Amino acid sequence: MPSNLRIPLSSAVLFVSSRIDDFLKISDTSSLSVGRPRSVGFKVSGSVKRKTSLTVHSSKEPLELTAELKEKQKITIEEKDDTMDPFEELKDRFLHFKNQVYLENLDHYQNLSDIQTPKFMVIACADSRVCPSNILGFQPGEAFTIRNIANLVPPFQHGASEVSAGLEFAVNSLQVANILVVGHSRCGGIRALMSMKRADKSKSFIKDWVSIGKTARLSTEAVAGNLNFELQCKHCEKESLNASLLNLLTYPWIEERVNEGSLSLHGGYYDFTDCSFEKWTLVYRQGLEGGSKYAIKNRSFWS
Repeated sequence: MPSNLRIPLSSAVLFVSSRIDDFLKISDTSSLSVGRPRSVGFKVSGSVKRKTSLTVHSSKEPLELTAELKEKQKITIEEKDDTMDPFEELKDRFLHFKNQVYLENLDHYQNLSDIQTPKFMVIACADSRVCPSNILGFQPGEAFTIRNIANLVPPFQHGASEVSAGLEFAVNSLQVANILVVGHSRCGGIRALMSMKRADKSKSFIKDWVSIGKTARLSTEAVAGNLNFELQCKHCEKESLNASLLNLLTYPWIEERVNEGSLSLHGGYYDFTDCSFEKWTLVYRQGLEGGSKYAIKNRSFWS
């Protein structure tokens, strides 16, 4: 305000009076109280006159609604603090990998960023207890991996699927030397296959998928039908691996490379009840002993 502006005394008094009325109205409708007046000076026409002003304080007693909201907020915050974000643990694992593995082997990982040359294609079950990289120690760049329910390989005639697309890329582009199909104990997919009722016409994605292994079920029923259900499932878990190995040979470019000797087909069975692993190789060529085109060799048991 310019210093030479003069306010009539009557106007100044009227202004202060109206402000007091406003403050008193606030006190009537809220938890505000009027404090002790203190002096304030007004310069009117060159002289100083003393008038009083009001100090407004909030009430020391909180409103009931405010107290209730604060209590609810406190409970909510405590509940959030008790629930750990699962991604925090993943973040810690990633940073450990980066600092202790990636940066310690920087040249290797920089090479992988340009090209991958895996020796294996692995087809394993999606079961969370069966991670092939963890069980068999595959490092980044060593195994091109596909995982699905019951580690099944559909035949070539089945058409497009994530397995057939993966096989085409791994064999024709990456030119892997080995395909390893890994099954495991207590497989839920195999149990679903063995539990299917022939008269049941209901549809589901799981039923349609595990039906790929129906030849393994028929073989199991023929050979182990006298055993209890648990043992039948265990038999089928291994039988389905051989069925998948035979299905691999229905792909023309896989059969061609197996005949050439540039590609080998292997089965593996991981039993997590006692942490053991069984491995074998499928031999395929004309004129084998007994007139068959198939044989098993290099069977080994790791325990």
